[in-house]
Amino acid sequence: MKLPRALMAALVGLLWWAVLGSAAGAIYAKYRARELFVELERLNSSRDELDAEWGRLQLEQSAWSTYAFVEKVASERLHMNIPDSRDIEIVSP
Repeated sequence: MKLPRALMAALVGLLWWAVLGSAAGAIYAKYRARELFVELERLNSSRDELDAEWGRLQLEQSAWSTYAFVEKVASERLHMNIPDSRDIEIVSP
């Protein structure tokens, strides 16, 4: 079975455009994958920075909540002191 010359030329042209379209699609997919990878790395870096900051904030919070720090602030800034035992009264319910 021999195809007419015009049909063969159209088929070759159609296949040529299909190959070009497929190549363009592959190039775009690779380009988009690289863009997404760069974005992923940027987000990972940002996440790591936020994790480090969160750790620093937790350390700062734990330092501020220690008994010695609270007592120091109460006595120095607020001029508070621990009452004598004779000044303490226990109220029964």
